[in-house]
Amino acid sequence: MRIPVSYRRAAIDMIGVGVFTFQLLATVLAGPIALPGCPESCGDVRVPYPFGIGKGCFHDGFNLTCDKTQHGPKLFLGDGIEVLDISLPDGTVRIQTNNVSHGPSQMYGNGAEFNGSWSVPNVTGPLKVSTARNSFVAFGCNVVVQLIPYSTLGPLTDASFCASMCPQTLSTSSCSGVGCCRTSMAPFGADLLSYGIQVRSIAVAELAYFQAAYIVDQDWFSRNENAMVSNFASYPAYTAAPYMPRSIPTVLEWSLDLILDEGLFTLSPIGPNSSDFRCLSSNSFSYTLGNYDRRRCNCSQGYEGNPYIGDGCQDIDECQLPDIYPCHGTCINLPGTYQCSSKKTIRNLPGLITIIAMSAGFGLLFSLLGAAKITNRLKQRRARKLRQKLFRKNHGLLLQQLISSNKDIAERMKIFSLEELEQATNKFDPNRILGGGGHGTVYKGILSDQRVVAIKKSKIVVQREIDQFINEVVILSQTNHRNVVKLFGCCLETEVPLLVYEFISNGTLSHHLHEQSENPLSWKERLRIALETARAIAYLHTAASISVFHRDIKTANILLTDNLTVKVSDFGASRSISIDETGILTAIQGTHGYLDPEYYYTSRLTEKSDVYSFGVILAELLTRLTPVFSSHSSEATSLASHFVSLKRDNRLQDILDPQIVEEGGTEDAKAVARLAEACLNLKGEERPTMRQVETTLEDVQSSKVHHNSQTTRVSQNVPKYQSCNEGTRLYSLEKEFIESSEIPR
Repeated sequence: MRIPVSYRRAAIDMIGVGVFTFQLLATVLAGPIALPGCPESCGDVRVPYPFGIGKGCFHDGFNLTCDKTQHGPKLFLGDGIEVLDISLPDGTVRIQTNNVSHGPSQMYGNGAEFNGSWSVPNVTGPLKVSTARNSFVAFGCNVVVQLIPYSTLGPLTDASFCASMCPQTLSTSSCSGVGCCRTSMAPFGADLLSYGIQVRSIAVAELAYFQAAYIVDQDWFSRNENAMVSNFASYPAYTAAPYMPRSIPTVLEWSLDLILDEGLFTLSPIGPNSSDFRCLSSNSFSYTLGNYDRRRCNCSQGYEGNPYIGDGCQDIDECQLPDIYPCHGTCINLPGTYQCSSKKTIRNLPGLITIIAMSAGFGLLFSLLGAAKITNRLKQRRARKLRQKLFRKNHGLLLQQLISSNKDIAERMKIFSLEELEQATNKFDPNRILGGGGHGTVYKGILSDQRVVAIKKSKIVVQREIDQFINEVVILSQTNHRNVVKLFGCCLETEVPLLVYEFISNGTLSHHLHEQSENPLSWKERLRIALETARAIAYLHTAASISVFHRDIKTANILLTDNLTVKVSDFGASRSISIDETGILTAIQGTHGYLDPEYYYTSRLTEKSDVYSFGVILAELLTRLTPVFSSHSSEATSLASHFVSLKRDNRLQDILDPQIVEEGGTEDAKAVARLAEACLNLKGEERPTMRQVETTLEDVQSSKVHHNSQTTRVSQNVPKYQSCNEGTRLYSLEKEFIESSEIPR
């Protein structure tokens, strides 16, 4: 089978980049990278410790094999897995794997399924699949593909989805959901080497077509994306599978665990970090990986090499690398840095002697006084250049243009400097932490104008989260509503961008509903919270300067002030829509229990998707049950389907919060329940709009709803409900949806 020319060119480019990197490192690094007497490379691949070839040359779990019987030496890991390169600073190993999950060429019937798997075979120990540097890619037509991480205890609680549609004529060169879909890997699937792959045909398609799915190095795929997608698109759908690479690169991560390493490293540390037994080289430091009790080492700034062995970190001679460290005068190498002095022409020897004598005298006089000042200036200059680089990387110029072009936006928000936020949080003092999770931390800060703010600082640096950050800034900067959280500004001078919000002191609606509270919310307060939330969402849909679909409406994203005023937050997943659009096709994103089934099966996001999620919130306010709860049979039950089922059987009292009955709110609760039932309709076109929901809740709050009538304003524009039998049939689809997506996003 012939390999396309584009693939061969991409391979040649990769080899060229690898050779340049190898030559550059060989120039800079004069120190050892392997233990004494151990081979430092296999072919073109360098082998730094803790990796090694042969007995006594590697740390436990890092042994490799160099096969010299092939046409050229090749480096292997485990059961014949080829190693392409190893990076000490990144803590990664790039391998070539043949594990591509192929499925049936055709899948007949609505909801037809195929189950496969993807794994790195016979590899154990410290090597795991990198969720930050790989992408999940699938080729097919009219399918939803799900990547499910597994551990030794069974399936975990996180998954990645992507959907691929195919029109009659395929014409595309990017993996954007037409013939091919690509998504980031869920971060909670880290520390794994095997995954399950589930493929389901989309309900609207008569015939689905699935070819292949795999976990691939995202940089490699970006270079080869156009050729692969164009090659796939050149074949008519549902025919014999066209050429696809049988071998693709995947990135693994590695680290040295504290528990595993204690007792294994018996050498005394000679680096500056005397409490760390890993970083044995001087001029090195250690850092923690995320929330895990794992560490890596790295050389200090101005040094390169292997921090895991003695004298592994060597000073970089910047004067030998003028392309990277430019100097238009005389270059002088210093430990950890370099100095560039201007060129001066000396016309005669007496003048030269005079200048040397004067320079020596002044140098001796001011050397002690100026050393500290010079060092401080160098540090400040490096810090300033780094902040400028990060500002550009984080789309700072784009945001500056947005703010300067709109006077209203400029009055509401600003771009803060890092110094301002460090001063506001006392240099991000741990005592200022308000809360956080696996993705980030929220700090309480006090600005120079005495405003109290909440500063959101993410932990994980992946392109998807930076894109969500920019998306949230753009949307919130053009939003002005009393029930939408205010964005005061952002900071772009750090590797992880920072968001500055107004400070909301009373927690989330989820906390007040589902956790023990001394003062539980009364029915009157819940009704007002529902109305204010509906007003905010209706504003986003119809009244904002740009129409916005929130896409993640849930009680955890509804903040409450001291007087229980609603503030809708977290617009990282939101999408802005032009006036003439009613919906868009997009990758599935949301929270389990709140996700619109119609959006899940069709990938089409509309304003009615937010209406469905709001219907779940109404059910929570009426029942104080979580969106997915354990029933008497200890099985996970969907609140949405369970609520509608009991409502249609006239058994609302079985699930209604007793506190509402005690406060005399039963009749109003029935009216709200009818509204929730309408919002939870499986057909989006039969759900009310958020403006209709807002009007109905206003009537309920002002006691204009008659106890024995239907919800008048909703029924004026929404078709009547289906019969009981039809409703049961429709909600069997809801049950199927819940069971097929048990792992939340």
